[in-house]
Amino acid sequence: MEFRNPLAHIKWGRILGVTILIAALGFGGYVFYNYGAVYSDGYRDGTLIKFSHKGYIFKTYEGELNQGGIANSAPGTALANQIWHFSVKDKAVAEKLNGLGGKIVRLHYKEYLNNFFWEGETKYLVDGVEEVR
Repeated sequence: MEFRNPLAHIKWGRILGVTILIAALGFGGYVFYNYGAVYSDGYRDGTLIKFSHKGYIFKTYEGELNQGGIANSAPGTALANQIWHFSVKDKAVAEKLNGLGGKIVRLHYKEYLNNFFWEGETKYLVDGVEEVR
């Protein structure tokens, strides 16, 4: 009696290739969804109170925008400001922001679910700026 292997006719190379292709497409979709797809975009207005170029190895442009707040009418109480933190990838936008400290600006941003560490510390990436006054 002769033994026949029931799995001998299966093309293992093709199965391995399809499995690797499916895994690569799944990983690529995950990376695009988390790091490449824009979750939201819009404008923020306020006073530019901080803008810096920071980091040890990967230098990123980081800034803070004071969007105003609510004043308490009681004497001696402080204004509760709303501070918005953002990052900038484009060097031309960063150079424009560098000269606008203390001025009221309008920033166009894109929000991502996550970002790579070399893009900035926040998930808000500013790609446009205009001075309001």
